[in-house]
Amino acid sequence: MKRPSGLILATLIAASAAPGALADRDGAAVAIASRASADYARAQLPNGAFQPETFSFGKGGVWAGTERDPTIDALDFMDIARTVAVPLAGQSYVPCRDPKATRLLIMVYWGTTTAPEHATESGASQNLAATSAAAMAASAAPQMARFNPTDSMAPNQLTQTASPGYSVNTPAQIELDGAFSAAMAAVAAEDRARDLLDARNASMLGYDAEWDQAIAYKGTALEFRRTEIADELEHRRYFVVLMAYDFQMMWRQKKAKLLWETRYSIREQGNDFSKQLAAMTQDAASYFGRNSGGLIRRALPEGHVDIGEQKVLGYDPPK
Repeated sequence: MKRPSGLILATLIAASAAPGALADRDGAAVAIASRASADYARAQLPNGAFQPETFSFGKGGVWAGTERDPTIDALDFMDIARTVAVPLAGQSYVPCRDPKATRLLIMVYWGTTTAPEHATESGASQNLAATSAAAMAASAAPQMARFNPTDSMAPNQLTQTASPGYSVNTPAQIELDGAFSAAMAAVAAEDRARDLLDARNASMLGYDAEWDQAIAYKGTALEFRRTEIADELEHRRYFVVLMAYDFQMMWRQKKAKLLWETRYSIREQGNDFSKQLAAMTQDAASYFGRNSGGLIRRALPEGHVDIGEQKVLGYDPPK
């Protein structure tokens, strides 16, 4: 992801969450992964609540998949920021317009991952199946040549036996074998590209630790576990990434120090990003600013968000 730059925005929102109709229609879980720097710690008030911490939003940008999605295309940065600000407020993160008093710069990224073709549906896999069948059919009825001891082209081992003949490949068989070898190479290249895309999605979604472990399961009794994780990664997913930097260090020293990050996502199929964004963010909110201890999967909560009066604050940071 690019480093934060440009206009920094803060959004002040009066809002509340209440039970309602937001629900995960296909039963898919929100996948959440959160990490915090070892030197980031939140102070607590005497009643155990977190001490309020000020922040400003930064526009990280949108990551578009290969297919257009109207439920995500309809939202711009301010739509995302207004929605995300509500669960942040619930965790005592409060927006601030004064750069001298701002503790965090929270960069916001969102989008849809790119999913590879299903292996059995790809052109390379279908071509491999076709060439394999043709090559096997051709080799089932080999051409036979009569044995001749003076034949310099006969295989050496045949000159030591009384075999009456040996098989030879016709030009058509040689061509089919070549096509089969090329098809296998194409599938191998496709598998490598697929693994790279899976790794890219895993990194964006916070699946990286699980995916790295799952790769070692290939060809073992735990292969099913790798397949399960690959299935999640190889379906398009809506995601949001919040990356909280030390604002004062960035503003005064021009250095980027990441204090915490939270990544959360949900399967695209059967869901509407514009309707599920509030619920999936609310589900991830309890992990803002702390370590989740790995990937967490949680069912979407039912509820709706009432957004009150909105005020957008902005400023250009000093050079």
